[in-house]
Amino acid sequence: MRSRFATRFALAAVAALALGGAATATATADSGGLTTRPCATSDLNFKVTAETQAGGYYLITAKAKPGLVCHLEGVFPSASFGSSPDTEVSPAEHGVSDDIVLAGSTAAYAGISPKSTNDDNGIEFDRIHLSVAGDEENSVTLRLPDTATVDRPIATNWHADPADAVPFLG
Repeated sequence: MRSRFATRFALAAVAALALGGAATATATADSGGLTTRPCATSDLNFKVTAETQAGGYYLITAKAKPGLVCHLEGVFPSASFGSSPDTEVSPAEHGVSDDIVLAGSTAAYAGISPKSTNDDNGIEFDRIHLSVAGDEENSVTLRLPDTATVDRPIATNWHADPADAVPFLG
């Protein structure tokens, strides 16, 4: 009886998601929960905004494209400001955050500080190359809201709350 209830619940959840335009979710009848596939870079729309907190950083907002449901792993995004290895972002966090299921208006946030050094060195860029970790060959190039001086850039993991995506240097 419990298994039938779990199956019906899972099917009802999938039907509800499908009606909401998110038909790519799948259900697992044995757990009664929903599973999603990992997000690919092409599944997402990105927005970059300049923030002043923590000495200045870029807040990257990722949302699933209409009709898609996927999850972002709680690791930092693959990003670089140019083709040199010196412009690739390094992790600002040492652990893994929770995965974030993206669908509809739900967003994930990562913070990228273009400069983690305390000097006048760096190279200026007006674009960033970004992808979901593991999908680097399908990166997108985004225009920055301003020109960034880049020297040892760092990035936070993806987070559900933008307040958690501030790359504090320390």
